Amino acid sequence: MDKFSWSSDTYLRFQQERTQPSKDLAAAIKLSSPKRIIDIGCGPGNSTAVLKEKYPNAEVIGVDNSENMLQKARDSHPDISFVYHDVSKGFDSLKEKADGFDVVFSNACIQWVPDHKKLIPNMLSLLKKGGVMAVQVPLTERQPMHKALNEIANRGKWQGRFPDLGSYHTLSPEEYYDILSQNSAYFRMWETTYYHRLSGIEGVVEWYRGSALRPYLERLDETEQKEFETQLLEMIKDSYHVQQNGEIIFRFPRLFITAEM
Repeated sequence: MDKFSWSSDTYLRFQQERTQPSKDLAAAIKLSSPKRIIDIGCGPGNSTAVLKEKYPNAEVIGVDNSENMLQKARDSHPDISFVYHDVSKGFDSLKEKADGFDVVFSNACIQWVPDHKKLIPNMLSLLKKGGVMAVQVPLTERQPMHKALNEIANRGKWQGRFPDLGSYHTLSPEEYYDILSQNSAYFRMWETTYYHRLSGIEGVVEWYRGSALRPYLERLDETEQKEFETQLLEMIKDSYHVQQNGEIIFRFPRLFITAEM
């Protein structure tokens, strides 16, 4: 998971849009007064702050494997504890430090982590009896940008430059259903498609600079970055309808899961 760095400033250019799913996920947690909450893949702390606002008396901990994100989180939310942890390495150290959590929360993170057939049960194992796991996963594979990234990265001068990029570890809803039915007492799954207003096709590229596009750009110099983005714009320009005011409706589907122990 720690193959590339993250920029909190780039990520937060769409702070409201990126935070709304975490608010919707937190709203689905029906516990009245959890004592200990962990936010896995907390990023710059915007999702962790949502949890702290909902449960001000709970101990809320955010974990991430990006020092840049963690520093931004600590600066922005000094009342919350933020700790370095690489989820792809497992949860043993978290289990050693804590006697279980009432809420295990993860918003737009685990798509970067492999082997969800092991990951989801491991996340559930962090819960106390009666606790809730709440997860949101972006369904990025449906996006025209994802398809364009894969196609461009595997042709011409870019071929072979990104051998470890281009794939996510998200499973199908049917696969998550089977995992959850075997490992939780009760669970819910639903999908929400968010309609974001972006400033034309260039706005789509700007959105992805803070997420899926970033690891590609990190491996290119400034001239190559401009060339790569120009090719992306050309490939996706017909995938979005431009409204009369020049904006586009950026449809972004996300899968939500809550599961109880």
